[in-house]
Amino acid sequence: MKGIKDIFTEKGFFIKILVFLVGVFIIAINYNLFVRPNSFVLGGASGISILCNAAFGFDPVITLYILNVMFLILAGIFLGKKETIKAIAGSILYPVFVSLTIPLANLLLPYLNFNNYLIVVLICGCLHGLGTGLIYRCGYNTGGGDILTKMTTKFIQIPEGNAMLICNIIIQTFSVIIFGINKVIYSVIIILITSTLVNKILIGISDSKMFFIYSKKYKDIERFIIEDLNTGVTVFNTEGAFFKKKREMLMVVVPTRDYYRVKDTVLKIDEEAFFVVSDCYEVDGGIKRKNLPFI
Repeated sequence: MKGIKDIFTEKGFFIKILVFLVGVFIIAINYNLFVRPNSFVLGGASGISILCNAAFGFDPVITLYILNVMFLILAGIFLGKKETIKAIAGSILYPVFVSLTIPLANLLLPYLNFNNYLIVVLICGCLHGLGTGLIYRCGYNTGGGDILTKMTTKFIQIPEGNAMLICNIIIQTFSVIIFGINKVIYSVIIILITSTLVNKILIGISDSKMFFIYSKKYKDIERFIIEDLNTGVTVFNTEGAFFKKKREMLMVVVPTRDYYRVKDTVLKIDEEAFFVVSDCYEVDGGIKRKNLPFI
């Protein structure tokens, strides 16, 4: 009982649940407004439900219930307790929310007549990506395709990304047969938009770049960073693995707008400089421009 009490009193628990419910609501209303009316096959249980409706006339909502329950049972048998628990809430609530949002969707549909079909695709992708990202951010999923992917990973012994690709290819192959190539292209665009938005929601939007710089003229580069960019820089004493040479490496985080300025200046100072640049999603502490009195 103490463990359960700790979970419910944990800071942010109810906010996390609220965000999760908002995410489920968004993908449910999106299903009724755009996915089902336009026969977009996005993979997982929702995609299979669209295919079953077109091929056999099965009610897509009932199919969603059946598929999610079936996938939950399979998860319990083959994936274990941990993965099953993570999928229970989403697997149950997603079809429930789809059922509950049908009246609202029917009320809104007459006002959603777009002349350009690409607008429909973009809105659908953004809503699906936003809802899915919020759900993943809370540590949950909606079962269906996630369970299918994990089962494929377990039995074929391949990375999860490859397993997801295989599952989507199989589903999209049936989609081509039933709906034709045009629908598949639109569905793939939505999947790409969804994937991009999910990544942005999970890891944030990069507004900084992190440079790792090797140079014999590191003192000059260090001076440029401190005096011209007015920001801090860290010097590491490193050793090359091949020749065992000891040398200094600079690490600095700069706003994305300064990326080309830093890159061009480093090469101007030392044409033979070696540097690696990566996206930086969060910066806190250290010396920042806003903390410096002379900025």
